[in-house]
Amino acid sequence: MVKIVPVEAIERRILHIRGKKIILDRDLAVLYGVATKVLNQAVTRNLMRFPQDFMFRLTDAEKREVVTNCDHLRSLKFSPKLPYVVMEKKYDSQFSMVFDAIRQLLAPPPESPKRRIGFHT
Repeated sequence: MVKIVPVEAIERRILHIRGKKIILDRDLAVLYGVATKVLNQAVTRNLMRFPQDFMFRLTDAEKREVVTNCDHLRSLKFSPKLPYVVMEKKYDSQFSMVFDAIRQLLAPPPESPKRRIGFHT
């Protein structure tokens, strides 16, 4: 089943940090309906499928700024981990490329055909 996410829901999660448009790993996970840990594991296990510089970790100061300015990220305040962010490149549609790759990684594996049990003639 394909889940359709309104463009506005994505646009609300785009932040500007270091002069770049970014989306936090937590917000991506929400968009895909998975836990942040699951998303990060899928990405780190398949880094060769992504551009080399598509993501980075926020600094402590950046994390504090994000928590202060974004109400939906309040729970990050007490997290010991610094969040990853996916960054949009200026001249390509990297967000859509990354979204497609993550969608493929998080899709359930296709069902293998069931073998018939017993003797066959």
